[in-house]
Amino acid sequence: MNIALNYWGILLAAVASMVIGAVWYARPVFGSTWAKLAGIKMDGKPSFKNMAPLIGIQFAASLITAYIFAHFVFFVHYYTAANWIKDGIDTALWAWLGFTACRLLTHDLFEGRRKKLTILNVAFELVVLVAMGTIIGWMHP
Repeated sequence: MNIALNYWGILLAAVASMVIGAVWYARPVFGSTWAKLAGIKMDGKPSFKNMAPLIGIQFAASLITAYIFAHFVFFVHYYTAANWIKDGIDTALWAWLGFTACRLLTHDLFEGRRKKLTILNVAFELVVLVAMGTIIGWMHP
């Protein structure tokens, strides 16, 4: 089987993940709530020196996620031969439920994290994966 991937779609999906994260966790959106629930102090403006390595790691993780997710979408489409965008979104929903929501819920329960924090983070992951699935499906090879 020849696995065909659109690397521009993968890159765009990773960038979309970063943009969604920047908006989702911005103070006026959910950032203040997230920080309070997670016990993180958001005093002042973070320095570039402190944030650059974190953003670099986050982008690498987003790129890896998008790359692997593109494979999932390809396999689903290969076997269903449905609409690429629908396959991307369907794959996102199932991957989110099985690999993200359940795993975060399990960890957060045992770590004693607040239920609202878990919901906030799980919802973010749903939005990211659906965006990735939509982009990867839209930009299919």
